[in-house]
Amino acid sequence: MLEPRSDHSLVIDGVYCLRGGKPEFQYVAAPSTEEMARLVKRIAKRVMKLLTRRGYLIEEEDVAYLKEEGEEALEPLQAAACSYRIALGPRRGKKVWAIKMAEAQEESTRCVKFNGFSLHADVRCGKGERKKLERLCRYVTRPAIANERLTLTDCDQVVYELKTPYRDGTTHIVMSPLELLQRLAALVPRPRLNLIRFHGVLAPNAKWRSQIVPEPPAQAEAGTEPVEEGRGSSGRYISWARLLKRVFDIDVTTCPNCGGQLKMIAAIEDPPVIQKILTHLGLSPHPPPRSPARYDVLSEAEIY
Repeated sequence: MLEPRSDHSLVIDGVYCLRGGKPEFQYVAAPSTEEMARLVKRIAKRVMKLLTRRGYLIEEEDVAYLKEEGEEALEPLQAAACSYRIALGPRRGKKVWAIKMAEAQEESTRCVKFNGFSLHADVRCGKGERKKLERLCRYVTRPAIANERLTLTDCDQVVYELKTPYRDGTTHIVMSPLELLQRLAALVPRPRLNLIRFHGVLAPNAKWRSQIVPEPPAQAEAGTEPVEEGRGSSGRYISWARLLKRVFDIDVTTCPNCGGQLKMIAAIEDPPVIQKILTHLGLSPHPPPRSPARYDVLSEAEIY
């Protein structure tokens, strides 16, 4: 949420043991708070060593700090997002404004913190709770922000309402549009980077995966999206229309009037022809003008 995304993991609450030539699942008791504390310390130390080895952190006399801005365009944005500060504009280096109303929230049982690292493991789905599992999966793969909690004030400031207040009572974050774009740009993943990975017995090359993961159905179920043959290194291609429906829930293949199926009969790329068609339909053939970027400094008295 407008800050460096946390890494989430969905793990099975047990292990697989080989019995009679077949893997058998064995439940494991939930971790205690002491075990969580030891684990978060180990994770923090290993992550700090990894970042130092790769040159993102510099350690001097038991003090670690971020390295100076590099050559890549996103590095200053990412560094500012990690330190909860603004990267560009007249308020560069300062923290974003926050509105504090709520009291500090109590921590759950299995939530521990250490040197800026937090480990939360207090959510569990029982066997057969498919709805709860789906809700948890949607939370883990959620986007950076929720549109319904994003508003624009009369002075063109963006206010984001937090779903859960911070421990210090912060309920809203106030930013300028440019500051919001900086935070969103810092969350852009690198090209060809897998955002979802499977480990252990669920990994793609795991020896027991074929015996644990159920086989897909032989035929596509009713209502599923068929995969089209065509381009791509694997010989399987999903059309742009189906990608729009899957990602943005926009179905361009269904008629909004009668509900019938539509199909593409032509792709018009000639600008004069496009302008003629738009003019005939009563639409403007010219794109809307872009407003110049501007800075609207909001005083703290107007926020609190």
